[in-house]
Amino acid sequence: MNPPTDAIVDLLTYIGEDPTRDGLLDTPARVCKAMREMTAGYHLDPAVILSKTFDVDHDDMIVLAGINYWSLCEHHMLPFHGQATVGYIPKKGARIVGLSKLARLVDCYAKRLQVQERMTNQIATAIETHLDPAGVGVVITGHHSCMQARGIQAAGTMITSCMTGVLHNDSAARAEFLSISHARPSLG
Repeated sequence: MNPPTDAIVDLLTYIGEDPTRDGLLDTPARVCKAMREMTAGYHLDPAVILSKTFDVDHDDMIVLAGINYWSLCEHHMLPFHGQATVGYIPKKGARIVGLSKLARLVDCYAKRLQVQERMTNQIATAIETHLDPAGVGVVITGHHSCMQARGIQAAGTMITSCMTGVLHNDSAARAEFLSISHARPSLG
């Protein structure tokens, strides 16, 4: 399928630009390429991402914090970005997934037209479905340019969370996850 560069030319014309001026000649192709890159998550499969597991005897909390992401708001197709914290508690005797897979899972769902609330739930549901853990916790912070650059033009940090299983039902486990997710140990 050829990139829809004519649509970008129409958009440039619509906003009052001259798509034939020097600085904009290659813009339609660059916009199409950028959109493909920023929506590459549609071509990623969470089942494949989470399929490589390891036989490690561990039934305590596993958390990966500070996962940076970029996404596009489905309402305005403007970027939002932030950090995700993803954790789970494997069931006794269950296999674990490599930590990079948790970051890849965030990327899989972030690189789609999204709303932060859905993305948070999708990440948790994928882990729940493919790893069958005792519990899952996901906390995502986001800075949304659709709110900052237009409309109200106000900055703010949106925070969403999704907890399942033990992390939803057990207040001590939930508190432990939230405590770990806010800890940022110094490496130096």
